Amino acid sequence: MVAVADDRLDATFAALADPTRRAIVRHLARGDATVNELAAPFSMSLPGISKHLKVLERCGLISRSRHAQFRPCHLERAALDSAVDWIEEHRRIWNDRFDKLDAHLRDIQRGDRDPST
Repeated sequence: MVAVADDRLDATFAALADPTRRAIVRHLARGDATVNELAAPFSMSLPGISKHLKVLERCGLISRSRHAQFRPCHLERAALDSAVDWIEEHRRIWNDRFDKLDAHLRDIQRGDRDPST
C-alpha cells in the first residue's frame, strides 16, 4: 500500500512541476471550470490544455464531471492534502535536525564539547 501512495505522491509532484499545470490548479482552487475557461489565459491549443488536464486527472488532482454539454473540471483537494502532509512531515524532521545542529554548534562555541569526541 505504501508503494501505491508513493507512486501517487510522485505523480502529484511531477504534475505540479509544470507551471501551466500549477496555474490550472490555482484556477480550480477558486472553483470548477470548463476546459475553455482554463485555456483562456494561455496561448496554447485546446488539445495542449487537454494534455495537461489528463496529467492532472491521472494523478488524482482533478476530476471531470458532466453537466449537460459541459464537462467542468474540479480540484480534488485530498490529493493536494497528501502532498502538503508529506511536505509538513519532512519540514518537521528537518527543523528538528537543524535545531539539534544549532544546539550542538552553540555547545561547541561555548566549549561544552562532549569529552568522548
